[in-house]
Amino acid sequence: MNMTHYMELLAVNQPWNLILFMAIPVALAETIAITELAILFTRRFDGMMRKVNKICSIIVGVYFLVIFIYLFVNAVIPFTLNGEWRGWIDIIAVGFYLMGVLPLLGLSLIDLGIIGRRWSEEQKLKYHSTFVGIFLVVAHIAMIFGMLDPSIGGHSHHMHM
Repeated sequence: MNMTHYMELLAVNQPWNLILFMAIPVALAETIAITELAILFTRRFDGMMRKVNKICSIIVGVYFLVIFIYLFVNAVIPFTLNGEWRGWIDIIAVGFYLMGVLPLLGLSLIDLGIIGRRWSEEQKLKYHSTFVGIFLVVAHIAMIFGMLDPSIGGHSHHMHM
């Protein structure tokens, strides 16, 4: 069966790649989303939910930046130089997965005080929530395209695992 590089990455080296490239970032992002909702509803900017939210936001941004650099150097550049992309579906899947670095890094930068240092807690919450939403969109696009068979988009080469 044909599969995107995104799906192949998650399928090989079980269970480690699945844990490192999917489970850890998704668990952190979902924790952020859930605690973000609690903060939005309660408006408590100093409680335990905010502490968990802040810790997870800092960790996931830095963690995903490492993933981004690793995959860019070890996958994107070689696939591009060697013409190994499995069509446009593959490019969308991998591209949107890697785009997750932008909102996740944004979360970290806000919570580290690198950006928005002078923003009110309401402003920080607004941008924080926006970054969470953007991440959810790009991650789901990556997942949907990642699960497609690249031959649907016209790619005809078979992959070898």
